[in-house]
Amino acid sequence: MATRLAVAAVLLCFCAVSAAGCLTRTKVTSLPGFDGALPSRIETGYVTVDEENGAELFYYFIESEGDPGTDPVLLWLTGGDRCSVLSAIFFEIGPLKVVIEPYNGELPRLRYHPYTWTKVASILFVDSPVGAGFSYSRDPSGYDVGEVSASLQLVKLLREWFSEHPEFLSNPFYVGGDSGGGKIVPFIAQKISEDIEAGVRPTLNLKLLDEISKAYILGRECIYVSPIRYHETLDRKMLEKEHGVLKHPPAQPSIECGVYANYLSYFWANSNVTRNTLGIKKGTVNEWVRCHENDLPYAIDIKSSTKYHRSVTLKGYRALVYSGDHDAIIPFLGTQAWVRSLDYPIVDDWRAWHVDGQSAGFTIAYENNMTFTTVKGAGHTAPEYEPERCFAMFSRWISNVPL
Repeated sequence: MATRLAVAAVLLCFCAVSAAGCLTRTKVTSLPGFDGALPSRIETGYVTVDEENGAELFYYFIESEGDPGTDPVLLWLTGGDRCSVLSAIFFEIGPLKVVIEPYNGELPRLRYHPYTWTKVASILFVDSPVGAGFSYSRDPSGYDVGEVSASLQLVKLLREWFSEHPEFLSNPFYVGGDSGGGKIVPFIAQKISEDIEAGVRPTLNLKLLDEISKAYILGRECIYVSPIRYHETLDRKMLEKEHGVLKHPPAQPSIECGVYANYLSYFWANSNVTRNTLGIKKGTVNEWVRCHENDLPYAIDIKSSTKYHRSVTLKGYRALVYSGDHDAIIPFLGTQAWVRSLDYPIVDDWRAWHVDGQSAGFTIAYENNMTFTTVKGAGHTAPEYEPERCFAMFSRWISNVPL
């Protein structure tokens, strides 16, 4: 099995002529732990975003299961302290989920996620900022970034990626993110819109923003699975098998906790078979961790994103702002307050929206293509807690169908 999976990826490396430098691609035809054919085409790769320091952002591009030639393309960013976007793929909106079962030393198994957003859109998941997931810098100075500089690096990545994937330039393009990722989404959208107005090539077909706002107030209290300290209860022999030694393994939660899947992700992402399949460059990231706990510099230099929301929506770009109504980290009332502060006229007043005849939350639509929605029963990362409702919300909104 290991041999077959190790050769399941095809590496394509070339240098582009644009300012972003080199782009490296890997075509992934199967994934460790997942039986059968992948639901759609997957590509991983690196884009150089800081030539001076040799900093490269790592991405996963997952094509739509529908019609990738016409379906929207969505850039997706995750939040937290340099959290890997693999969390969004495995626990929120991607086509694969970690099978939750007691860890026994074998590679964790994956299963198909029936409410993946890739049913209706192609998604470009990016490990950002530099230092998150498999993104890295050859010079340590490359890790010293902030919200503004990291956002500009993402704009650079998009220019490079679309230059090498021109077949997607005509597709509707959206920018999305949750938690801290949602904070920089409107800034990125504004920079893209400015590039469009200035005639910068390639021209992205920008349509949107997408933001989500203690994570789930009804959940049981569980430990935080994100690592930097050694947990004595772990069996080191388990960690020293084929997937390699974890120098900083996460604490092991109860299997009854939802975060147990986070725990399993460490063993999947640090497997040598997985790294070969994804095309991870050797010597770049010694150990994948789900999130970094403030061990790398990161400037919080976007104090408020409201002005960027106003700027891009006044230009006519679509915006969906949604919150889980059981999120105590960023309660939906606070998000609702800043949306109201835009003072846009209401076109569809506060009402319930439904899935299978049952209330799925509340929604309100404003002029300038601004929609605010709550997701009933969802926590901080809403699709993780209510995948069916969030898929219904996204698929309707992305298709211009009223919620």
